[in-house]
Formats: sequence, structure tokens, C-alpha cells
Amino acid sequence: MGTGWGSHLSSLLLYDLGLGRKLHKAAATMASEDIAKLAESLARTQVGGGQLSFKGKSLKLNTAEDAQEVIKEIEAFDGLEALRFEGNTVGVEAAKVIAKALEKKSELKRCHWSDMFTGRLRSEIPPALISLGEGLITAGAQLVELDLSDNAFGPDGVRGFEALLKSSACFTLQELKLNNCGLGIGGGKILAAALMECHRKSSATGKPLALKVFVAGRNRLENDGATALAEAFGTIGTLEEIHMPQNGINHPGVTALAQAFAVNSLLRVINLNDNTFTEKGAVAMAKTLKALRQVEVINFGDCLVRSRGALAIAEAVKEGLHRLKELNLSFCEIKRDAALAIGEAVEDKSDLEKLDLNGNALGEEGCEQLQEILEGFNMVHTLVSLSDDEGDDEEEEEEEEEEEEEEEEEEEEELQRGQGEEVTTPSKKILDTHVGEPPSVLCSPSDVSTFLAFPSPEKLLRLGPKSSLLIAQQTDTSDPEKVVSAFLKVTSVFKDDLAVKTAVQDAVDALMKKAFASATFNSNAFITRLLIHMGLLKSEDKIKAVPNLYGPLMALNHMAQQEYFPKSLTPVLLAFVTKPNRALEACSFARHNLLQTLHHV
Repeated sequence: MGTGWGSHLSSLLLYDLGLGRKLHKAAATMASEDIAKLAESLARTQVGGGQLSFKGKSLKLNTAEDAQEVIKEIEAFDGLEALRFEGNTVGVEAAKVIAKALEKKSELKRCHWSDMFTGRLRSEIPPALISLGEGLITAGAQLVELDLSDNAFGPDGVRGFEALLKSSACFTLQELKLNNCGLGIGGGKILAAALMECHRKSSATGKPLALKVFVAGRNRLENDGATALAEAFGTIGTLEEIHMPQNGINHPGVTALAQAFAVNSLLRVINLNDNTFTEKGAVAMAKTLKALRQVEVINFGDCLVRSRGALAIAEAVKEGLHRLKELNLSFCEIKRDAALAIGEAVEDKSDLEKLDLNGNALGEEGCEQLQEILEGFNMVHTLVSLSDDEGDDEEEEEEEEEEEEEEEEEEEEELQRGQGEEVTTPSKKILDTHVGEPPSVLCSPSDVSTFLAFPSPEKLLRLGPKSSLLIAQQTDTSDPEKVVSAFLKVTSVFKDDLAVKTAVQDAVDALMKKAFASATFNSNAFITRLLIHMGLLKSEDKIKAVPNLYGPLMALNHMAQQEYFPKSLTPVLLAFVTKPNRALEACSFARHNLLQTLHHV
């Protein structure tokens, strides 16, 4: 078995590397070199000669002794203004002694501390951050920039720098970067409260917090986290750039953010890529755009604004936004007429450099019309390629019905969330198959088919206690492709909410236990097809990878800990989850948890 899997793994890796090498080699080399040079150039420009960098040295600082060389360099550096620790790993004991060295560095202004806890347990990160924060506070530092991106510390990690954010060391903070940290709803709320407290305390000194740049993409903030942060943004009022892509925010959260953005009159960059506006969110955001005068970059790509939302945004663009340089409404299910309205709206935007409407539904004729409109303004050069246009075959009525159904589901979800414990308790009981009283609602095979066709967390919970068994029963476990399809549909609705998480895990257990127990099931083929659908393995078939790997990764983490999981699959998963991949990097929290599990099984 082991030899066979080793051979299979080798062939998968060689095939994957061989097929992708020609496509990616030149672009990856150029992109990585250019980005690295640009980053270093910007760093030098911002901090002058006051920068001490340990960036990318892969230092493993576990003990106080491990950190001695770093401490010596810090202590010997006069006028330290910026400290770079990216690409290293700092443990609790090492952080304590480094913090002690920082206590004498009152001139420190910029902390570039992204990706500095590689391979650490989540429990190690908060105390390390607390120590470093205390060092900065003791020093009397006045920070301008704090970057803790790409540290998978989750909500607990925010507690680690909460005291720092509330302290006088952050009264002068202008840039806060927390990209890809796994904050979740809880972390978002803690962060928002800390920013509010910082603003309150700094205002009492006569110089209120004047934050300019906020970055928190890929954090699964969802509506509640986004709404909490919106309150903080509205209070602060000085933001110029806000980047919050890939956070699972729906129209209630988008609307709250739109209202907060309106208060921040200096906003230049708004990046909410890959959230879900629908018409309600798009209309709210368009209303705010009419009130803003400094906006240069709008990135609402993959935000499902649809045609009616696009028309509202077109109106806002036409009436103002004279400094607009970039407008991204790609992959938003926008039809031809609405896309043409966008094209007409940019007529007098002389600073426009980029208009992205790719991946919508203009059709061949619509694409030509859009290009003709822009040629009339001598602006066709701003248009991004429309090579991924979806065509115009779908009826407008179908679009409207889908949007209404989606918004009804969102409103129902809001209602359930507002009921608090009254909803949570029944959900837990529904999922408990050992409860004595029979459940009031039982699912039918047709209900399960509906869920698998159009999966959502609410539909899964409504299926009741037998959902996991029926999902397994309705899946042909002799076919690895069908098992992969069912697995990905179930895990696509994964949320950190206890009821939803439990329901997903139960369904995965029932499905995969049945599959792996079958003598005819080919686990080799299953893992191969799963990796292809997750976008981690190349295939000659034109298969669109799932858009978000958070749910599948969290489910795999659970699955790998179960007795039914074949241990022979562990090295295969390890090999591909370890490889560099943008989709995996977007889910660093889930990826980190899975890697920890795979290393210990």
C-alpha cells in the first residue's frame, strides 16, 4: 500500500509540475521579482535609514538564547524606526526577550510583523504578541504602521495585541494591516472595540486617532464582524484606503459599511472584492459613492452586484467620482444593458486607467457595443479583456428570481441570528440524534436533493437529524467523482457557527465513512479528483476549481482525525497542501490547522 501511494504521489507531483511549468514559469519569475523589488523599494522610501530587517531569514527563535543575535542587532541600532520580522518564527520565550530590547526604542514607528509565527501553535501567538506590545508601550513608541498580516492567530490572537491598540503607542497609528489572519466574527468585534477605545482615549488628549489605511482581507468577518468594524470606521472618519476582500459579507454588512464609508470623506480606495452585495448592498454602496469626492479605486469584482446594482453604481459614477482611476465590476452577473450603462458613465473620467467588466453576461454583441462606446470616448484602452464573458443566453426573469430567492434566504438568516439563543438551542437539538423527543421536522429525499443542488447553511439545518444519513444514501459511493461532488457541496456551507459546523461534520462523517468502508471504493481516485476540484492539482479536463477552500480544508482537518480516514492518504494531502498556492494562502488559518493535524496523525 505504502509503495503504491508513494508511486502515485510522485506521478501526481510530476504531472502537476510538468503541465503548469510552461504556463507559470516566466510570469511567476517576473511577478515575484518585481513585487519583491517594489516592496523593498517602498520600505526604503518610507523609513529611510532607520530600518532593521530580518525579513525572509527563516529564523527559528524558540528560546531566549535563540534570540540573542537578534537582540544584539536591535540594541546596537540607533534611531530604530522600522523593524521587519516577516518570514520568521518567534516563540513565547524569544518574544519576551525581544520585547525587553524594544523597551529602549522609543523612536520605533513601523512594525512589519507579518508571517512571523510560522508553524506556531495558536496558543503560543497571543502571549508572544502581548510581550511585544508591552515592550512598545514601555518604550513610549508612537506607531504609524502595524502589519500583522498572514499570521493565522484567529480571534484569540486579537486579544494578544488588544492592549497595544488601546494604548498611547497606537494613538498615532495611520496604517493597520491584518490581512489573512483568520479573525472571524469574534476577532472582528474585538478589533472594532479596541479601535473605538483607542479613538476615545486619543481624543481625550486633543489628537484623535487618524487611521488612514485599514487592511483585513480573507478573514471571514461576515456580516456581524463587518458591522462592528463599520461602527469603528464611522467613529474614526479619517480613512483613505479600506481593503476587506473575501470576508463572506452579505448585503446587511455591506450596507453598514456603506454608511460608515460616507463619513470618511477622504476615501480613495475601496476594495470589497469577493463579497456578496446583491442589489440591496450595491444600491447602498452607490448612494455612498455619490457623497464621496476623492475615490480613485473601486474594486467590487466578484461581488454579485447584478444588473440592477450595476445600474445604481453607473448612476453614481456618472454624477461624480471625477478622480476615478480603476473600476472593477468583474464576475458580477451583469447583463448587457447594465454593462453598457457603466461604459457610458465613464465618459468624462479623464483619469480612468482600468475598467474591468470581464466575466459578466454581455454576449458577443454586447462586448462589441461596449468597445464601440469606449472608442467614442477614446477610452477603449482602459477596458480589460472580456475573454471570460459568460454570454447572454440566460433570461432576465431567471436572474431576478434567483436574486429574490437569495435575498429572502439572507433575510431569514438575519431573523434567526437576531433571535439569539432561541434559535441556537433548537438547532443544537435538531442535530442531536440522541434527544428523547422526536424532532418536529424531518427531511425527505427531495429536500436533500434540493440542498445538494443549491446548498446553503440554512437549508442544511432545516433538513434535521437524518440529513447526514440521507445525504450519504443519495450519493453513489462507488463513484469517486460523485463522492467528491457531494463532499464539496456539503463543505461549501461550512461556518464557524457551532450548529452549522456540527451539521457539516456529521454529513461528512456519514458520507466518507460509507465510502471508505466500501471494498469497491477507490480512495486513490477520490483524493486525486478532490485535489483537482480544489485547484491544487492540474488536469487536462476543464474543471473550475471551487472558489473558496475554507470549508473543504476545515472538513478535511476534521476528517483526518477520524478512525475511518485512511492514513495512507496523509502524505498525499501533506504534499499538496504544503505547496505554494494562492487559494490556500487565502485560507491560511484553515490550512495551518490541517497541516498541524496531518503532521500528528
